[in-house]
Amino acid sequence: MTRLDISAERSAGTVSLLDGRSQWQRVGMISGERQEQAQPLLAPLFYLEKAVQPYAEIVRPQDLNLADGIDTVLKQRASVLMLADIGTLAGDIKARVDEWVKSGGVLVRFAGPRLESGGDDLLPVELRVGGRTLGGALSWSSPQPLADFDSSSLFAGIPVPKDVAVSRQVLADPARLTSDIQVWARLGDGTPLVTAASHGAGQVVLFHVTANSDWSNLPMSGLFVEMLRRVTALGSLAPPAAAEGAAPDTSATVANQTANLEAFAPVQTLDGYGILRAPPPTAEAIPSERLAAVKASLQHPPGYYGAQGSPRALNVLEADSTLAPLPSRPSGVSQMLYDTQPSTPLAPYLLTASLALVFADIVAVLVLLGVIAAFASRLGVRRRSVAAGALLAAAGAASVALLPDAAIAQLQPNAPPPSAEVAQKATGNVTLGYVLTGDATADATSQAGLSGLSRILAVRTAVEPGEPMGVDIVADEIAFFPVLYWPVLTDAEALPQATLAKIDAYMKQGGMIIFDTRDFGTGVPSGSGFEGRNGSLQRLVGQLDVPRLEPVPEDHVLTKSFYLLRSFPGRWEGGQLWVEAGTGGEAEAGTETGGRRARQADGVSSILITSNDFAAAWALDSRGRPLYPVVPGGESQREMALRSGINIVMHALTGNYKADQVHIPALLERLGQ
Repeated sequence: MTRLDISAERSAGTVSLLDGRSQWQRVGMISGERQEQAQPLLAPLFYLEKAVQPYAEIVRPQDLNLADGIDTVLKQRASVLMLADIGTLAGDIKARVDEWVKSGGVLVRFAGPRLESGGDDLLPVELRVGGRTLGGALSWSSPQPLADFDSSSLFAGIPVPKDVAVSRQVLADPARLTSDIQVWARLGDGTPLVTAASHGAGQVVLFHVTANSDWSNLPMSGLFVEMLRRVTALGSLAPPAAAEGAAPDTSATVANQTANLEAFAPVQTLDGYGILRAPPPTAEAIPSERLAAVKASLQHPPGYYGAQGSPRALNVLEADSTLAPLPSRPSGVSQMLYDTQPSTPLAPYLLTASLALVFADIVAVLVLLGVIAAFASRLGVRRRSVAAGALLAAAGAASVALLPDAAIAQLQPNAPPPSAEVAQKATGNVTLGYVLTGDATADATSQAGLSGLSRILAVRTAVEPGEPMGVDIVADEIAFFPVLYWPVLTDAEALPQATLAKIDAYMKQGGMIIFDTRDFGTGVPSGSGFEGRNGSLQRLVGQLDVPRLEPVPEDHVLTKSFYLLRSFPGRWEGGQLWVEAGTGGEAEAGTETGGRRARQADGVSSILITSNDFAAAWALDSRGRPLYPVVPGGESQREMALRSGINIVMHALTGNYKADQVHIPALLERLGQ
């Protein structure tokens, strides 16, 4: 739609011209947050939904699998895709998003801990590894306010509140800020806050802060709503049809033209009869900073202003216009009403149609149950009649095929799911899982190691695990296992994209995976994700979306979840244990952002990487005797390895429980005990 008219009225006042701001957009929203973070007033999508909902249709897939969620959004033909704290898109899903953006989609990304590790190449600008925060290496003495928007910015003309401040951000690499990259918003010190770049016919936009209140109070301000409204309007800028042999203008080009205009010149204006014509000589351009507040006048007649591909509409009547009532009728003037047709009741026809549908439903059910066929065989009905009945049965079966899955399940209440036996066994007790590698020796060691650890857990703790289970990482469901032990073979091959998406969803929804490379001395460098010297680990899961890694800090919950530990040996001693950077601890609990993050994610690291060969140290035979020697510490090292395993399992099951114990004295004192 381009305009609304009042029928049978020819006047500029009865016409409302529509532009991209008036179109109802379909916006897909996906977050990389953990399940524990999905809390009202804390979750990133809460702020995004509140800001976008008044003027857009929101598509928020319920599937926890990132690949399936993005697939759902793209299939519903969303014009804008918003990703909150998703650091890496890889494989097939990255290719699909890349093609969608090149075809005219608008990809809007928000920063977070996962983007601090650098992200992928679907960003408008390369980022520096690590973030910028109060008290960090590149620190501020106080939170930074926003600078006023430039006249070339998409947000030009929006007033900037003085109370909006940023305490943490991801930094754009200054050397990569070329002329092709637009900076739509900056902080008071000049660092970019919102950057954008054209990508084919579409646009890639990055907010360098989170979509919730963790890094700034921007999402809680009215400014956030206005900024997202203008960004969302870019999704309506479809390429106009071009003449044969001519290259069409792309939506990204149009968006760039609109953002860079210092003044919006008249394109077409309405005459007194509401007809669009060429602008008169007296029509003047509208400065970009006055565009939001200008009223239709002789100098600025109603019509379209700006770039040809995406002009802005100026109407006679705006949202705040007031229509005064007409004066009372003069004496001697009578009022006449149009004659109207009498109403036609539709109830009898609708009831008849409903009754016919009820009878059709009864017949279909009888056909499905075989009652009509049995009755026809007893009466010796001719074959043609039986064929007609079969045709009706086929129609009934087709109607059942169109039923939703829940309705089909009601028709077959006794049909168990394919993995019911496995699910029942895995969830009957706390069950540890190990990934089957195809190597008989490695799989047997994993099974013996987790079995030995389970027996020690039952003796020393309140946890009574079931027998550990092997998992085919490609074909099996992994949501039943709180901990997965994954020995990494030297000849490990890359995983399918569907499997990577399943693993990503498992880790983000509370699961823990222990990657054991069993090659002491070749650990992963700090903050580099999987980009270490171990090529097999890189090939296997290098495309997973994980935050930065760090060696286990001294005050991490892992060091005190059951035993007090300083190191985490296995069959070998000296290899480093890596966890998610900043997953919580006493040091972080004292800070505002750290305390909030620990409460949200429960302090559990979703990924552990070691080279110490845990399973070999845990492995016991049926009589409780060790199966493999440990080097160099002997049985005392094996005891510490078992304690490390107990701490890991208790950490996965209890989260930051131990870290929260530091607050008990204060709570008891407050309660007067």
